Amino acid sequence: MANGACEVCFYHLERTSLEHALPELLDKTLAKGWRASVRARSPERVEHLDGWLWSYRDDSFLPHGVEGEADMARQPILLTTQIDNANQAQALFLIDGAEPVALDGYSRCLILFDGKDDEQLALARQQWKALKDEGAALSYWQQRDQGGWEKQA
Repeated sequence: MANGACEVCFYHLERTSLEHALPELLDKTLAKGWRASVRARSPERVEHLDGWLWSYRDDSFLPHGVEGEADMARQPILLTTQIDNANQAQALFLIDGAEPVALDGYSRCLILFDGKDDEQLALARQQWKALKDEGAALSYWQQRDQGGWEKQA
């Protein structure tokens, strides 16, 4: 687990699903003028998110591409299972337990995990400990009752 100067933020999903939290966080990333890479563990998850980001709201969509497309480097959001930063993203989103490896070149890594999934919770704890032992800059964000996120650590 390399970390370079990348800030690693753990996002504990307790009140909404990944499908509802991820678009909001991606929107904020694009609003900063940043690109994003979303790393999943399976091609099936990438395929699911590809359809979801085009249709999650009736009045909007998030412009994105998927690994293997000819214009990956130009995508504001790239959905992938690979560890390379093909679209030169500043923000890396890790979902479904994707490992925080190859973080050099990113400004921020966001690890989203489902607090109702014991396996994801245990893995997030392991990742936190390993990254802390490496001296990474870490923060922990929890969903608020009224929506949004609150920094806890």
